[in-house]
Parts: sequence; C-alpha cells; structure tokens
Amino acid sequence: MSDLLKLSIEGHIAQITIANPPANTWTFESLSALKSMVEELNDNKEVYALVITGEGEKFFSAGADLNVFADGDKGKASDMARVFGAAFETLRDFQGVSIAAINGYAMGGGLEVALACDIRICEEQAQMALPEAKVGLLPCAGGTQNLSWLVGEGWAKRMILCGERIKADKALQIGLVEEVVAKGEAFNAAMALAHQTAEQSPTSITACKSLIQAGRNGDINSALPNEREHFVALFDTKDQKEGVNAFLEKRKPVWLNE
Repeated sequence: MSDLLKLSIEGHIAQITIANPPANTWTFESLSALKSMVEELNDNKEVYALVITGEGEKFFSAGADLNVFADGDKGKASDMARVFGAAFETLRDFQGVSIAAINGYAMGGGLEVALACDIRICEEQAQMALPEAKVGLLPCAGGTQNLSWLVGEGWAKRMILCGERIKADKALQIGLVEEVVAKGEAFNAAMALAHQTAEQSPTSITACKSLIQAGRNGDINSALPNEREHFVALFDTKDQKEGVNAFLEKRKPVWLNE
C-alpha cells in the first residue's frame, strides 16, 4: 500500500501508524493508502477495532505538507482535497470502533484524521489546532463540520477563525478528546479501550455507530424509528443469538461478526 503507513493486526484490533518523518505529514499516496486500508479492514470479519497513532514522540501528524500548495496550482489543490475527503470519510464510516492515539502535535489534517475517528485519547503534552486560515487556506477534510459537532460552534470558531491552539487539558474540558494520559501512554490506553470494545458484538457496534452518527443528518423523530428497525434487524444475525444465549448460559460469547 504505502511505506508512509504501517498496518498490523493484533487479534481483533488493527493498528495503523502514520510514518512520514519528521512530522508525519499526509501525502496523496498515504491518503489513498489509508482509504484502501480501511476498506480492506471492513472486509475482514475478524477486525472489530482500529487504533491510529503517529510514529515518534513529537508528532501525531502535522497534516498536509504546505509545499504541495506553494505554487498555487488549483488542480493540485482539488486533487488533494478530494483524496483527503475520501480517506477521512472512509475512516469515519469504518464498521468498527476507531480510536485516535494522539501522541503529540495534531495540526490541520493531522487533527482532522483524529476527528474522523470515534474516540480520541491524547497525551498530556499534545497540542491540537486547525491553523489553515493563517496560511490562506481552510480545513477541507471534515474539520469545519466534525469539530463543530464535537465541541460546539463557539469553540470551533475559536480554533478555526482565531487560530487558537488547544492543549490537552483544554481539549478534554471542551470535549475534543475523551481522555488525557501521560506522555508515551496514548497507544497503550487506546489498545486497552480497543480490547474492551472487542468484547462487544461487532454487528451491534456497526448498527449502533450508524445510528449515533445519523443524528448529525436529521432530527431525533426521524432517527427513532430507524433505531427500532436496526434493533429488529439484529435478530437476523448469528451474533444476536450467540450474545443472548452466552449471557443466559453464563459464558463468554464467541462473536462471528455475522
């Protein structure tokens, strides 16, 4: 796929490491590879969770390399915007639970990939920003939408319109991340949570995730009937029967993701 991303699978958990030193920037190649990786993971019934982190101690990801945009080529900008969107929207729609282990600076597209994940865990020294407007650009990979949904319009405007950089404690306070851990511990914390999610029925997780995210696109009255329909649809799966019977038989369920 790409030497700029490292993929491994441990049990039911996939691990993707952004590996483009020194700042783990995104390229056309690595974004295309991320999209392909997530699509392949969706086809792997053994994978229930995905952890994404950055290589090294300083950067999770600094986003796009601005050298790509230095010549003002509109066609090149269009291509990059398209591949950014395709990669991160595919990640957003990953069938399992995605967790960003933010081990350092997460800037621009580096923060946007974390925003595309379900859960974010950051280290105490991490800092996050969407500074695109400082260089005459804007977040084009979901940042204006996903950030607003997570932290509210006010804080999204502070970060995007005022260029405010957020430290870990403030990120936790405003809901940008769900947990702050000590330096060097984000990946371990993310893996522990991923193991926890692997105890859930993967078919149930896929249905629940789609319903939770559906709230972004409509009102609650239209979502509630859909919730009931998904509940009944689970009775067509093997995991529903396995989960209920395992509980009644006081044993650990064996999920088939079917």
